[in-house]
Amino acid sequence: MPITLRGELLTRKSFAPFGDVIETDCAEHFSINAGSTERFHDLATVDVLAEGGWPLISIFRGQPVGDFPVRLRLMERHPLGSQAFVPLSPQPFLVVVAGGGGRPAPHSLRAFVSAPGQGVSYHRGTWHHPLLALGEVSDFLVVDRGGPGHNCDEVELDPEQPVFVAL
Repeated sequence: MPITLRGELLTRKSFAPFGDVIETDCAEHFSINAGSTERFHDLATVDVLAEGGWPLISIFRGQPVGDFPVRLRLMERHPLGSQAFVPLSPQPFLVVVAGGGGRPAPHSLRAFVSAPGQGVSYHRGTWHHPLLALGEVSDFLVVDRGGPGHNCDEVELDPEQPVFVAL
């Protein structure tokens, strides 16, 4: 029987088991550069040093998903480091996650819809769907781990129990 997830609003509280929400709302902040700049400080934990890793900064260009509901086919996780996605445009995006541990069960998946300007940083080992841009081609600043070791596990979702996301 198919499972349909409804996209929840992305909030710090609802997303906390999976990672950090990167946003300026309610963030610690202070003025720098003689008052010409506001610094929003320590928005997410970067956890990439395991087994000789180092931080990488990349840009991912995501193609928008097609029509809804969207069928999910794959989940991935990074056992050696966190991974952050910060949109470089005001487009929202879709975030699908499951807790760490063994293969994610279809009923354990949760879907979130970001507000424009919100980003996420997945905790090390959190299962997540690859990037799901909404509306238009979107660029994301990505902070993740470089270095030795296997840092990407991928699993296909069971085709006998399809999982869809609706907004």
